[in-house]
Amino acid sequence: MVDQNSSPVGVADLRPTEEAIGTARSARRASPDAPLLAAVRGETPSRRPMWMMRQAGRSLPEYREIRKDVGMLDSCFRPDLLAEITLQPVRRHDADAAILFSDIVVPLKAAGVGVDIVAGRGPVLESPVRTADAVEALPVVDPSQLEAVVEGIGGILDELRDDQVLIGFAGAPFTLASYLIEGGPSKNHGVTKAMMYSQPQLWHALMDKLAPTVVRFLQVQIEAGADAVQLFDSWAGFLSLRDYREFVAPYSQKIIEAVRPYDVPVIHFGVNTGELLGEMAAVGPDVIGIDWKTPLDVAAQRVTASLTAAHEAGDLRVSAERRVRAIQGNLDPAILLAGPEVIGEQVRRVCREADRAVAAGDARGHIFNLGHGVLPETDPDAITRAFAEMHGQ
Repeated sequence: MVDQNSSPVGVADLRPTEEAIGTARSARRASPDAPLLAAVRGETPSRRPMWMMRQAGRSLPEYREIRKDVGMLDSCFRPDLLAEITLQPVRRHDADAAILFSDIVVPLKAAGVGVDIVAGRGPVLESPVRTADAVEALPVVDPSQLEAVVEGIGGILDELRDDQVLIGFAGAPFTLASYLIEGGPSKNHGVTKAMMYSQPQLWHALMDKLAPTVVRFLQVQIEAGADAVQLFDSWAGFLSLRDYREFVAPYSQKIIEAVRPYDVPVIHFGVNTGELLGEMAAVGPDVIGIDWKTPLDVAAQRVTASLTAAHEAGDLRVSAERRVRAIQGNLDPAILLAGPEVIGEQVRRVCREADRAVAAGDARGHIFNLGHGVLPETDPDAITRAFAEMHGQ
């Protein structure tokens, strides 16, 4: 994969070799004309691609059955379960993409960090990371610690059609840092932001320590055959634009640059990020994910205007040919609880907004998705209905 002899490991040490790039290319089995890949390139896909965040999970009875005696993180490290759970919604709903069943703390767990997922709460750390010594002691994941993920991906690829892609994913450093600092989920991320403001050197040291783990996790998935990856910054919406630029964007940019040589699409998504979309696009993804609070055409115009202004101001991150991104989103997950007529009407609305963005030149293409994840109480038949409605557009 990469030269692992450097210590400490930095993102700059993790640029893939030509051999690793070739391995990744040969492992991918999706057709270049798969709808999602065509949409990202700005071509006309055979049908509008669609997948849903959290499409594999608690909304499915088959998921609840297979996981009834298995912990969440344990299932992420069992190749058979990882593959089966990833594939369940693809079979049921005819999704255009499988999203790897995993969790953003999986690479931390694999590296030896004491973390578990507590039912009804989420990831909980044995010891929060709040000191320089704790940051220094934080391990960087090694690819050998992710062999179960690689094996699971092999099982997934064996079953997908060539017009269906596999999306790998990882949590972005800010969201990972918040879990580590808070010790678990937080409503306001106050301890995290207090460290960021009062101990900026410690903050940057933590981000520098996390970024290589994120890169390695993505690289392992890509080299195992993932056709695209999504970088989730779930909690970035709690930041101001100024703070995002200073404390977060440089690390997300480094991560995306580190996987760019593999030539797979990178999707970047966060919740409540309407004011951050332009800056999130500037860090370099091919696709910008948009939550349900901003219409797709409005969001795409905002992104294009922001990137154009940045390019004209000499921002070296934004080249002339990369001022327009594909867009992903953005049906409100609650709409899937509202009945067939509402689902059909709202699916069509989202498609119209996306089409306006493409027609205006503010988006290359559209990947239909929710504006966040499937709610656990969602009827699986409603999800299937939404897929069928959208594929009929």
